[in-house]
Amino acid sequence: MQIPTTTTTTTVPKAVSAAPIQSWLKKLGPGLITGAADDDPSGIATYSQAGAQFGLNLLWTMLFTYPLMVGIQMVSARIGRVTGIGLAGNIREHFPRWLLYCVVGLLLIANTINIAADVSAMGDALRLLVGGPAHLYAAGFGMLSLLLQIFIPYSRYVRILKWLTLALLAYVGIVFAVQISWIDVGRALIVPRLTWNAATITTIVAVFGTTISPYLFFWQAAQEVEELEADPTRQPLIIVPEQARAAFRRIKIDTYFGMGFSNLVAFFIILTTAVTLHAHGVTNIQTSAEAATALRPIAGNFAFLLFAAGIIGTGMLAVPVLAGSAAYAMADAFNWAKGLEHSLTTAKRFYAIIAVSTLAGIALGFTSIDPIKALYWSAVVNGVLSVPIMAVMMLLAARSKVMGRFVITSKLKWLGWTATGVMALAVIAMFATFNQA
Repeated sequence: MQIPTTTTTTTVPKAVSAAPIQSWLKKLGPGLITGAADDDPSGIATYSQAGAQFGLNLLWTMLFTYPLMVGIQMVSARIGRVTGIGLAGNIREHFPRWLLYCVVGLLLIANTINIAADVSAMGDALRLLVGGPAHLYAAGFGMLSLLLQIFIPYSRYVRILKWLTLALLAYVGIVFAVQISWIDVGRALIVPRLTWNAATITTIVAVFGTTISPYLFFWQAAQEVEELEADPTRQPLIIVPEQARAAFRRIKIDTYFGMGFSNLVAFFIILTTAVTLHAHGVTNIQTSAEAATALRPIAGNFAFLLFAAGIIGTGMLAVPVLAGSAAYAMADAFNWAKGLEHSLTTAKRFYAIIAVSTLAGIALGFTSIDPIKALYWSAVVNGVLSVPIMAVMMLLAARSKVMGRFVITSKLKWLGWTATGVMALAVIAMFATFNQA
């Protein structure tokens, strides 16, 4: 009698403890992938430059942008989950067509340039690790990403993207390879030492523009729609309001965690480059590969290997998000069949946009176009584009005609409009610095 009793008491706690963990992990999806994709190779270059040029004094930007990121990404996720339609589809139904076509066209251009920068950075990173032709590596990474999106259904592909988010832990691991004065870190967070000039403002605007980017809005809303189509038990909340409580709780956990993960990694990239590159007088970093190269003689081979390998992992995560968000936007704008769960034959035009943006991005790497200048103008386009898109999102999310009984709360409305206002001020500041350059 005692043996069965003992067996029962030892197995029950294990089952009970495992269930909440599995349930919690299932809640992570669109928000986690969106947040992780924000730390793409071009983003790594921006954060590296911020740390190299200004040391610890721009760490505060990650704390400042976190709630703003959460607010605006939660709005985009709710629009997708409530309506069952992506952002571009909602803009098509409720706003003038000229606005829709301008937004989608500029998004496609900016994303293609970003893809070019990311695959080039991945090629450079692999060349640093093993030697060989960077351009061919870049083309290989771009083609691999394209083939995975075309031939693997969303329900399986999303698992690959989730695992790729672990690549970002490389930038947390580097912290253990370098010496850090946490007292100085805390002091810089509270009282940063900054000279407010054109260089400072431009870098802050670049950090804001990298952290809050239009393609992330379109991707997270689209992934909420994909989740609906992949699960026959789910419907848009405007049709089945009884699913709202569980859906909003999942979105909240997913977005808080995903954006927190994104900003934490960005924080560590700035921190690592500040205590290594800036501390040793290396203040001009243009690409993520340059940051990895500069890190090697200062922080050692381990830090260099982690940094370079992280560029490849994050690129493989970001390129499909960039190409996919453009394809979702175009398909919604013209009411095409869309979704990574569809086969190539049933969503030809959707996959054609993914192919065109990816292949064009690869091709840009073989031209004489300066990738740094191209990425700079991509950031300018993204910064300018984000403001009207965020304003449109906020208007959509507050309309009962669009959201039914699920219009956003006053707290979310405040966060979203604050994020929109901050980005508008950043764009104004960016244009103001043009005259000072």
